[in-house]
Amino acid sequence: MAARTPLRVVLVKPSKYGRDGYVERFRRGFMPNSTLGYLASLTPPEVDGVPCETVTIDEYVRTDLGYLDLLARDPARRTLVALVGVQSHQFHRALDLAALARSRGVACAVVGGPHPMTCDTAELQGRGVSFALAEAELIWPAILRDALAGALEPVYGGDRRWQARLEPPPLRPPGKRDLRRYAVRLMGIYPARGCPFTCNFCSVIKIAGRAMRSQPVATTLASLKAAQAAGVRRVMFTSDNFNKIPDLRALLEAMIEEGIRLPFFAQCDAQIEREPELVELLARAGCFQMFVGVESFSREALSAAHKLHNKPERYARIVELCREHGITSHFSNILGFPGDTEASLREHLATLRALGPDVASFYLLTPIPGTEQYGEFLAAGLITEDNLDRFDGSAVTWRHPHLEPRRWEDLTFRAVREFYAARDVAAKLARLARGRRDFRTASALAAVLGYALQSRLAAAARTHPMAGGVGRVRRDREADYLPLRRRTFGFDRAPLPANLTLSAADEELNRRAKLRVAS
Repeated sequence: MAARTPLRVVLVKPSKYGRDGYVERFRRGFMPNSTLGYLASLTPPEVDGVPCETVTIDEYVRTDLGYLDLLARDPARRTLVALVGVQSHQFHRALDLAALARSRGVACAVVGGPHPMTCDTAELQGRGVSFALAEAELIWPAILRDALAGALEPVYGGDRRWQARLEPPPLRPPGKRDLRRYAVRLMGIYPARGCPFTCNFCSVIKIAGRAMRSQPVATTLASLKAAQAAGVRRVMFTSDNFNKIPDLRALLEAMIEEGIRLPFFAQCDAQIEREPELVELLARAGCFQMFVGVESFSREALSAAHKLHNKPERYARIVELCREHGITSHFSNILGFPGDTEASLREHLATLRALGPDVASFYLLTPIPGTEQYGEFLAAGLITEDNLDRFDGSAVTWRHPHLEPRRWEDLTFRAVREFYAARDVAAKLARLARGRRDFRTASALAAVLGYALQSRLAAAARTHPMAGGVGRVRRDREADYLPLRRRTFGFDRAPLPANLTLSAADEELNRRAKLRVAS
């Protein structure tokens, strides 16, 4: 009889604890988490013939605590609580929610995402909470079957991190109620994974590997059509090198042919300046904003970070191409590379303003756990922050040779204020309004104005513009969960982890990717 008991899968994207100790919650979020929808779509309506119900929860946009009632034993069904997409700054919150579920009688709780995939969690294993060390396609069926049986293994996926081929089902779009939780009715879609480059500060190549792996074009098209039918207004293609996807042109041409009119946001690498025809095709398919990780204007800094494919002298061409085709340009900047000084940061801002991308985001250089840079900084004793909650790109976490922490933060907030000077923003909006007008125009204008306003407000509050949303709501605090964390894991704060080494199979996948790039 027990084997026929229905299974409820509760997928939770955990929030994080802010500097004030409260769980970060917002009345409206900025971007829905792509992993939640992806895992929900991978979860079948039946597992071995037994009904399976899926519930998704994005903590960032849950302002009441009623959903926590789902993290409890239900005599009418088995319950699996999965903490998904967990990054290092969300790890404490994920552990607390898993411990809460276990304390309330849930037999099966698992933590997955970037942190457990790239960081050593051996000290936390065997305490009643499981850890997923691989992409969901490799391990999710086994986790579901084990949850149906009533018990999970301590670890899943330790021998292999990445799936060689991506063949997921089309995404099931969120319902109207969930869409209304965000400032924009936005949906994330994973068309591909991987990045062929070797930037030492980047976690993508550790999370997704260096081999570019695409899902079938037909799958992405089906997801887009379902999103459009469900009332989604914009799409975010969650791929760090959208222009490197092997089947990208086929996808864009199919979107145009099928009449899919969904404005989309995409991230391209700086080599996009070599591909004017692709930029034109992106525009025709609906791209309203292109995010590019320019990071620095210093060749020395880029070389030391292994980001040799970036050519600062060619950044202006990216802005120019985007303007030609009605795409807003979004430049990401990392402030505080080891060679940076106050003078060089001021020069960086002046150069950026002269280039005039429509949008810019600024991050303090942060050694993200799991990355090559983090391993080097940890070994050298440079990391000064022992709280994983702060490793989010908005706080000083290591000892810089030239920049004092408070001054470093001051310069970053100053960069935000000056880049988004009212006169500059007004000029960009006027230029956009005078340009070509099509189904992307409203999205482009809203993106530039919205990011400018939010950036100015965030700088005044000394927070990051993309902290999670607008309308902060304070409900529960870290202190409310600490006693349970201590009982379950034996600490107040998780120790800074060592990096998790790759398996032989994963090293081989990376090696083949390297050979293809070299050729």
